Amino acid sequence: MNELIKELADQADIGWLLEYHPKLEKFAELIVRECATVADHWVMFDEGPLQYGPVGEKIKEHFGGKDE
Repeated sequence: MNELIKELADQADIGWLLEYHPKLEKFAELIVRECATVADHWVMFDEGPLQYGPVGEKIKEHFGGKDE
């Protein structure tokens, strides 16, 4: 099991679910892949010179999230 995924699940108080529902780890891995795709797209297709802009903001927008 990916230790970071387990740590994050523990922080969300759902770590115990990973033991009973191993597909949740796969779900987390798919979310990570989607975030990487958004980040790659933003860096590769941004207008002008390569920028290290608000990739995190683009990922949040992609998932419809807002700052806490």
